[in-house]
Amino acid sequence: MKTNRRSARNSGSYEDNLRFPIWIEGHARGRALLSFGGAEGDEESPHDGRAALAKRHAQDGQPKAVNAQNGKRKIRNDNVQNCFSATAENLRRLFVLGLFGLLIACVLPPAGAPCFGAEAGQSANPKLAGILTYISNGWSALTRSMDECKTLYDPKSSSQSVLYFPEDFPIPTSVEKLERSCPVRVQRLPVVIHRLGQIDPRKIQPAGLLYLPHPYVVPGGMFNEMYGWDSYFILRGLLQSGKLELARGMVENFLFEMEHYGGVLNANRTYYLTRSQPPFLTAMARAVYEAEKSRGFDDRAWLRKAYPFAVKDDQFWTEAPHPAGTTGLSRYFDFGQGPAPEMSAGYYRRVAGYFLLHPQSAQDYLLRGNSQQALQNSPGPIFPVYVCNPGGSSITTKTLIEKNCDAAGSVGLSEAFYKGDRSLRESGFDITFKFGPFGAATPDYAPVGLNCLLYQEEKNLEWMARELGHSAEAQQWRERAEQRRERITKYFWNPQRGLYFDYNFKSGKQSDYIYATTFYPLWVGAASREQADAVIRNLKQFEEPGGIVMSRQRTGAQWDYPYGWAPLQLIAVEGLRRYGDQADADRISSEFLSMVAENFERDHTIREKYNVVTRSSETAIQVGYTQNVIGFGWTNGVFLVLLHELPAASRSRLSALALRRLTDYSFVATLPFALPPTRKKPAFQPSSSVALIEDYKL
Repeated sequence: MKTNRRSARNSGSYEDNLRFPIWIEGHARGRALLSFGGAEGDEESPHDGRAALAKRHAQDGQPKAVNAQNGKRKIRNDNVQNCFSATAENLRRLFVLGLFGLLIACVLPPAGAPCFGAEAGQSANPKLAGILTYISNGWSALTRSMDECKTLYDPKSSSQSVLYFPEDFPIPTSVEKLERSCPVRVQRLPVVIHRLGQIDPRKIQPAGLLYLPHPYVVPGGMFNEMYGWDSYFILRGLLQSGKLELARGMVENFLFEMEHYGGVLNANRTYYLTRSQPPFLTAMARAVYEAEKSRGFDDRAWLRKAYPFAVKDDQFWTEAPHPAGTTGLSRYFDFGQGPAPEMSAGYYRRVAGYFLLHPQSAQDYLLRGNSQQALQNSPGPIFPVYVCNPGGSSITTKTLIEKNCDAAGSVGLSEAFYKGDRSLRESGFDITFKFGPFGAATPDYAPVGLNCLLYQEEKNLEWMARELGHSAEAQQWRERAEQRRERITKYFWNPQRGLYFDYNFKSGKQSDYIYATTFYPLWVGAASREQADAVIRNLKQFEEPGGIVMSRQRTGAQWDYPYGWAPLQLIAVEGLRRYGDQADADRISSEFLSMVAENFERDHTIREKYNVVTRSSETAIQVGYTQNVIGFGWTNGVFLVLLHELPAASRSRLSALALRRLTDYSFVATLPFALPPTRKKPAFQPSSSVALIEDYKL
């Protein structure tokens, strides 16, 4: 049973008032205060528009702002009047968005017309041309190839750039020239790789980039490599933009990964050789093949080349260790051990702090010892813990810690936690709490999303086999897909709640975590008419002013409330369209598109994710990656696709929607949505060697 943190904080009990600060020693890298503001999973109920937003602000006492750099909250009483007044900035935005929406109907072609580009709108409307030009130029800016120095840089690592080739693959002359012009070392992998997990990436030092033969589009920012599931949504945008050659080359790169690196990689870095990402390979190959065919080029030879790799990808997800017990379904599972190499020790210190504060959730994930030596066999870093005198806010140095605190042993995280942490990253949803805090129980779940994608993959394999004249194989894939569809209903469908839920095959129970992956069965066509209608009736549980929110749980993680992501907007919208719900699909598309456009007008960027409650790109992520990266590959792609799919009448209404939204939400437009109130933080910054865990009850 979940505790209401807010009522507990206001109880005023003796136990609540007498507390001893707990320090947990860690590393300077990734240093942060341990404060989770509802990380137990406080559920946010659905709301509708301005009245509910105003009510929430009233409940919190007053509007608050979150500093995006350090996650600290501060009261902004001096700005309240400005937030509600019709300032010059708000009037400017009203005019710009009204003009933007009006010209969408004038400039864009009807749904189903040939693809468009920035040039189409430039002569008619500079404002509309701005965001389309940004996306059009973005494809070039985000494209990487092995003859450019910028391709080799890894923002997540400080090591020297190394470009690794398959052990049995010849090094092209162009790459030899690259070694002379860029600060990079070129070398071969130590062995021929046949499957993911075959080699421990820790033995490949330093970590580096894995060679791919064709140019590819990266997400942007710190993500300077070709990612598995990002690429599907990027590819949809490339096809919409007419960049067929680039899209086909990316599919060719995935086939190269399967042939030379053992499978479709999370991304083409050596430290990702232990895991994949959600399976979109057949969807990408089919999209490219059909796009070429629509242009009069039916390349059966290319489809024949891709087919055995697609079969191999399906085998990866259906053979050990990926089966989810005896369900006949699949799960996420990373072959690696210990901490994810791309994450800092500071992140894992925060996880350890969370489990100290929430021992009921720690289970097998937190290791304790009376000294660092007692935990030397832990696969990750060890964190000394101190119990300090009350008034710990004055403890700012290591010397004062030694004077005012007693050592209380050490903590570390178990291999079971690290396995769950790594496996969550294979899902792409890093970080969400839907598989338990920090995804620690991910290997125990058969996920809705993964198994719907495998249903889609098996249907695509049936299609590929028929196209190639393999009738018997096509029938086998048809039967396998039908079996998976039946299992999707058996294990995931909840008729009482009218939604799909992940299934914990270890406990034999459905999760109760409402999540946006409930739209996947509609997107892939695995839902019955009755199931789809029930999900549509529950749309209000996900719809926010800026589109579809990931969950109702405010955990501080980027893949939970109040955030929405482009891929899930596309999946939800196209799922609704598949079952004939055009009205809801048009409305949600318009909400998301107008939000992205509104934020672009403000800062001239497109972001990785958005706060769909406040319709803002300002975020206050507390768990995992805290940046809201600029670029951004899949948001660019989804923007183009959703805009193109809107019928002409909906485009003409987009101006009114944008105008209404700005009027309704301008009073919070500059304020990230306030987190639930928590205890006042001590007014100091911890030293580089320690971080404070607040409010730990003894």
